[in-house]
Amino acid sequence: MDGSTRAPPAAGDRRPRDLRADFFRGMALWFIFIDHIPGNWLGNLTLRNLALSDATEAFVLLAGYAAGIAYGAALDRDGWLFAGAQVVRRVGTLYVAHIVLFVMFTAQVGLSAATLDAAIYIDELHLDAFGQEPYRALLEALLLRFQPAFLNILPLYIVLLLQFALLLPLLRHPRLLLALAVVFYAVVRAFNLELPTWAGGGWFFNPLAWQLLFFIGCTLGYRAPDGARPPLAIRWHWLLGAAVALWLVFTFVLLFLGWHRPNLGLLAPRWFTGLLTDVDKTSLHPFRLLSILALTYLVAHAVPIGAAWLRSRMAAPFVLMGKQGLPVFCSGILFAFLGRLALEQSDRWTMQAAVNLAGLLSLVAVGALAAWYKERERAPRAATPQPVTPGRPA
Repeated sequence: MDGSTRAPPAAGDRRPRDLRADFFRGMALWFIFIDHIPGNWLGNLTLRNLALSDATEAFVLLAGYAAGIAYGAALDRDGWLFAGAQVVRRVGTLYVAHIVLFVMFTAQVGLSAATLDAAIYIDELHLDAFGQEPYRALLEALLLRFQPAFLNILPLYIVLLLQFALLLPLLRHPRLLLALAVVFYAVVRAFNLELPTWAGGGWFFNPLAWQLLFFIGCTLGYRAPDGARPPLAIRWHWLLGAAVALWLVFTFVLLFLGWHRPNLGLLAPRWFTGLLTDVDKTSLHPFRLLSILALTYLVAHAVPIGAAWLRSRMAAPFVLMGKQGLPVFCSGILFAFLGRLALEQSDRWTMQAAVNLAGLLSLVAVGALAAWYKERERAPRAATPQPVTPGRPA
């Protein structure tokens, strides 16, 4: 747990990039874009309508997985102090991105509301406080205590990474880390602990509870120098697979009868449909946690790490978006509001197709631009030739 450094691993010890994480993170980012557009028909096919979890759970789990890989390697190579500093630097990047997104989104919504005479945008997206007390609202936004709709995922991620920076050495003791995360999750849910907001109440995504899913992802991603398997890397067994599949079927039926077809739900026992009453997203209800873990178990065993289709042209756009998650996410928030404006003009299938196709292409373009810039930035620069002084040999 000290700040001592270690020698970097040999080139042959480097882990190959897990394209599964990139692909499914890209899918999650696309789903977030789709789900943020009211009236989007494609939203009927996203994860939130098929399981008791959605793109947010997938995003947080995969964020933890990526953090376990990247910062776990830094921990073993350079020690806690430097690895923790890297995490804090990432927090700074996310914070700046959040504030820039907040300003741009507020301006976008405010201009649209004024131009279209549609104050409903301000109310629905919880930006009315900004019009009433703009200076106080800006201060509270800087403190992450003012979070309009759709601007609550990055603050969640920021706090999760800050917790991770403090507990980073426990990656070497994953069972202890998970035990602490489970106990803290149980205490938070039992006593309704939450972080306060300016408007009263707690954060829409309570990081004190969501930390459990994030740390599960961290332990799945981390590999000790001895190559030991993480404690949650459960081998495939058909009985466990069948149990997981039955759980997903059970929750789908519950979701279908309780939310999608409540008229049919009236025919089911009241205790059954009543199970959905207390399934909250804010503090990550155990049903939601089990659902995303069940999906992860099936997908992780169905898609091997070296699956050839992950390098196909069909998968490439989502892999690209997953690799450039931050700019794609921020752009997706802004593009989604534009998509909403378009669908409010017409929701015919032609406009639906145009909005979703344009949105996907725009997200891919942002990912491609970000990847191009990073590649150019990392490329070795040619040495600038020195001018030759007259009368001296070159």
